[in-house]
Amino acid sequence: MAGAKYIVDGNEGKGEKGFSSIEWVDDTYFTIHFMGKKFHGEIVEAATEDQKMTIKVNQRTFEVKKERAIDELIRQMGLDKKKVRKLHQLKSPMPGRILNFAVEIGDEVTLGSPLLTLEAMKMENVIKAEGEGKVKAINKSEETVVEKGELLIEFE
Repeated sequence: MAGAKYIVDGNEGKGEKGFSSIEWVDDTYFTIHFMGKKFHGEIVEAATEDQKMTIKVNQRTFEVKKERAIDELIRQMGLDKKKVRKLHQLKSPMPGRILNFAVEIGDEVTLGSPLLTLEAMKMENVIKAEGEGKVKAINKSEETVVEKGELLIEFE
């Protein structure tokens, strides 16, 4: 693996430095012999499809990722970005009373942004965006009682 490119906890490293040796105890535990010292490690999580691995060495946790040539091509094509749903409208998920809106017309919202607080059965529920969009219209006012499925907010 000499010359391979690795990302360890966000820091890029090259494989040319190498290890003196790795001794595998079993398929999870290993010992690294490096410059006359022993470091005990274990594989905590292995995501082989993503070329990522979380390892623990002497009680410190590291995320290791092997960079492949195709990874740069995927990045250049923009295929590494997660697809985010475009919002069109928000309907009431349950019957209740609108306590307040956290957005105004013209606001840009992203995934997880709080939109409004809805009181149902004496509990306050913060309704969050399930995608991204721009608020086009707010169809109800605060303190309004709504039924499940009523249109509350429209997005562009």
